Amino acid sequence: MSRGGRHVYAALSVLAAGALVLTGCSKGGSDASDNSSKDKANAARQQKSIKFGDTADSTGPAAPVAGAKSGGTMEVLQRDSFAHLDPGQIYVSDEMALSQLIHRGLTGYKATSTDGKSHEIVGDLATDSGTTTDGGKTWKYTLKDGIKFQDGTPITSADIRQTVERLFAPFINQGPSYLQQWLANTSGADYRKLLPDGPYKGKHLPSSVLETPDAKTIIFHFKTPHSDLPYALAMAGYSVVSAKGDTQAKYDKTPVVTGPYKIQSFKSGKSMVLVKNTNWDPKTDPIRHQYVDQFNFTFNQQFETSTKALLADSGADQTGVSFSNQVDAGNLSSVLKDPKMKSRTISGYQPYVGQMNINMSHPALKDKTVREAIAYALPITPFVRAFGGTDAMEVAGGLISPTVSGYNAAFDPFGKKKTPAGDPAKAKALLKKAGKLGMKLTFGYANTPEGQQYSTAMAAGLKKAGFNVQRQEIPAETYYDQVSKLDNNYDIFHTAWGADWPSASTVIPPLYDGRVIADGAQNYSQINDPKVNSEIDRINKITDPVKAAAEWEKLDEYIVKDVVNVVPTAYYKQTQIAGSKVGGLVYDDVIGGVDPRRLFVK
Repeated sequence: MSRGGRHVYAALSVLAAGALVLTGCSKGGSDASDNSSKDKANAARQQKSIKFGDTADSTGPAAPVAGAKSGGTMEVLQRDSFAHLDPGQIYVSDEMALSQLIHRGLTGYKATSTDGKSHEIVGDLATDSGTTTDGGKTWKYTLKDGIKFQDGTPITSADIRQTVERLFAPFINQGPSYLQQWLANTSGADYRKLLPDGPYKGKHLPSSVLETPDAKTIIFHFKTPHSDLPYALAMAGYSVVSAKGDTQAKYDKTPVVTGPYKIQSFKSGKSMVLVKNTNWDPKTDPIRHQYVDQFNFTFNQQFETSTKALLADSGADQTGVSFSNQVDAGNLSSVLKDPKMKSRTISGYQPYVGQMNINMSHPALKDKTVREAIAYALPITPFVRAFGGTDAMEVAGGLISPTVSGYNAAFDPFGKKKTPAGDPAKAKALLKKAGKLGMKLTFGYANTPEGQQYSTAMAAGLKKAGFNVQRQEIPAETYYDQVSKLDNNYDIFHTAWGADWPSASTVIPPLYDGRVIADGAQNYSQINDPKVNSEIDRINKITDPVKAAAEWEKLDEYIVKDVVNVVPTAYYKQTQIAGSKVGGLVYDDVIGGVDPRRLFVK
């Protein structure tokens, strides 16, 4: 999942991934040494697999939040507006956070502790997390009684079929593709051949692939085992869509929702108002609450703006929070040191890994020596300073996060952990060897204060190595939509990705499989390496998760060191604050930030 704009675990893990990139080298924040053991324990906890719950675990209502009461309005200060509301198009963190309140799927993540650290996958719309009797080739789900869309229409298997089949339609191009690929038994974008137009021209998936024998039963048939299906179905991207209300591409602006809240109004780039969905039944939902009467979203609130407002804690901001904004770099250290802020502050390790993409579709960047020059020259230190230092990030060596099994802390091929400022002399020698001194690089960056800051400093580092860097701003709200276009003109641009569940199988294939190159897909660097493609197929067949993790790490190292299509930048952490009248404030490991489902007004 992407951050800031994309991915966290299946439903949420993808949530925080899109906007930042900090590293642990500079002292933009406080010293990280005091927190290193806590960070390691946090990361190790997130590597563990999650239990798949049974019927009892999947029965609502959700366990009450201590001290919670109903009523009140909560102010939500967000930097970025929402580019997508259609579940099938949701794959960025901000939208995934919102989806926890408005969308529901067959499965979901239920917190089993009050601190956001323990979870299990349970049936959300389904009666359990799924049953299989053949090792994961066939999965059966039964819908609960009493589940409805916001208009009161009962949710049936016909809606689930519509939800799945429309994912094959051409206009769905931003969301996850695991389920589609598994059903079609193919890698890359070839899954669309199974149902090229989706369900919109009268054709449907055959019963040998998807069965809906009655109004409550859904059966998935795969050619090979997929034991991770309950994880995948918990992703926001697989939340249910109304067959009756499906307006195809227009659904992205006016979805028919199923969660505890519905959209009263949405003015893109300005505001959104959520109010209670009276057709949501808490008895059917083991995951969510509906304490707050109304959520008022205000967009274009930069990190510094939202931080100052919440620190001031006056007026409406006393009931203020942000689902995605972190504490800005200038205030981060003082917030973490202030004992008075402890009850209003949450922090945690995120599954995101930042990376500078090198656009492999551009002829000049097909030269590996040029890409190596970029890798050695790129300074990581500016990321640290822009977002708050070691309290916000640590320097990355590879593409697998410390929160994912297979992580290798020693891997650092370009010496970023030792020399985060980069090595312009070595880079310049490589560029001279390639005969490309003075080569133009178009650097696309998110138009935010942090993006302005780090892109300026990183461009300066690249210029020292002999590159002619031209910075080009991209609106933050549509950043991932722009950089995922095949014909974009950016030579380099930054993204961040978090595992969709605790496996590198949700990192390497979606980002680096050359067969998924397409408009809107997540292979941002447009790498198409035969060895990478074949290794993805081989490793995906390994059933032992420990052995698979070791092989994914080897492939990670090959991509970074030998292909050089991306330069890892940082592993993410998150610190958020809220107003003094916000109750139920918890950092959730799966969401990668504040859990909006348990909030209440004190």
